[in-house]
Amino acid sequence: MATPSAGIAASLGYRDGSTPPDEMFAALARIVPAVPVPVPASADIEGGLHWTLISSWGRVPKALVWDNESAVGQWRAGRPQLTEAMNAFRGSLGIKVIQCRPADPEAKGPVERANGYLETSFLPGRRFSSPADFNAQLSDWLVRANSRQHRMLRCRPLDRWDADRAAMLPLPPVAPVVGWRQTTWLPRDHYVRLDGNDYSVHPSVVGRRVEVTADCNQVQVLCDGRPVARHDRCWASHQSITDPAHRQAAVDLRIAAQRTPTTAVDAQVQRRLLSDYDRMFGLDEVAA
Repeated sequence: MATPSAGIAASLGYRDGSTPPDEMFAALARIVPAVPVPVPASADIEGGLHWTLISSWGRVPKALVWDNESAVGQWRAGRPQLTEAMNAFRGSLGIKVIQCRPADPEAKGPVERANGYLETSFLPGRRFSSPADFNAQLSDWLVRANSRQHRMLRCRPLDRWDADRAAMLPLPPVAPVVGWRQTTWLPRDHYVRLDGNDYSVHPSVVGRRVEVTADCNQVQVLCDGRPVARHDRCWASHQSITDPAHRQAAVDLRIAAQRTPTTAVDAQVQRRLLSDYDRMFGLDEVAA
């Protein structure tokens, strides 16, 4: 990590504000950009951490350095193996991912020190009312943190940032596909599940196939390309998030179904003579 953009080290993510947010760490400049994400899952790491921060830079680092985070990859039979989602993300950017060997914390020592700096300098004494409030306070703090005189560098991290960015790669012409994506049939209770939480959908599309997409901030449900639900992403777990309009629509549909009169069906059923069955089985000939 001695040359500009030799790599970007990244730490784990956490669901709440009691521990450090996801961060990326510029190898040369020691710039510490960070963003909170709900869970350390592939969809949130690639979309919430990697692409959010990389796109804000306007440049792509040549390598990402990760430890054995299961959402990124693992060492198996002595060889590193990336997850399918991480491999697709890496390929879309044209970069490489360096996986540190197990039990080798020194391989990413600078980012561990950055984690400690966040824990001791940002989190103590702060209160957060929401993920948005956490992110706002974090953004303000990072401006000051990256403008401080770095003890080891003997300069400000911002002073090296232009050189670090210049050594990076340009952004891809097409943005990578990131975030949560799934398709499912909408059940009778008109809720879809994402990351352990249930989100309501307009009941008019019960029994039809819907597409669920989400990032760190929002969950959206489409049916035939038409939006049928939009919610703020819930960062807790085991929660049911209900849109009042969806609840009222379900009540209205239930009342309308109860008020609809049932039409009696007047079906005329033909009655066959018993002698027809005797003739079918040849019993009339035996009797004769």
